[in-house]
Amino acid sequence: MQRLLFGGVYGTVLASVLVAALDHDSGRPDPGYDAVWVLLAALASAAAHGYAHAIAHRTAGETTVTTSTARSVLTEWPLVAAVVPTVAVLLGAYGGWWSEDAAIEAALLINTVALFGWGLWAARAAGRGWASSCRAGGVDMLLGFLIVGANVLSK
Repeated sequence: MQRLLFGGVYGTVLASVLVAALDHDSGRPDPGYDAVWVLLAALASAAAHGYAHAIAHRTAGETTVTTSTARSVLTEWPLVAAVVPTVAVLLGAYGGWWSEDAAIEAALLINTVALFGWGLWAARAAGRGWASSCRAGGVDMLLGFLIVGANVLSK
């Protein structure tokens, strides 16, 4: 459960920061390229995180380093899964369903709500009551608002 929550929050924050960084002042928006960029960044982050875990937990007598490393990398799937909504919204813009600016705004909104959900779920899993869990979700959601605010200020 801890790895799922960690990967979900990490992936949601990563997707938010990456989508907020999208800026096309120097050229035409390309939401298809941006969707691939966000997905590849998430895959690279998951691989790096899993590899770092494998290195940190390696023992001197371990002989199956490749297997344990691959297993550690594969357990980072929640991080990649958490960026899927952002990638989907960007692919919708690529398909012409809406503009890339609208996709960015929608992704930031979805991810902010997701941060509330992750915080709520983590607090409930820790045995907190509903009111306390909602407060924890609200605090986590503030991180999403900070990212949205940084996006607004940077444009």
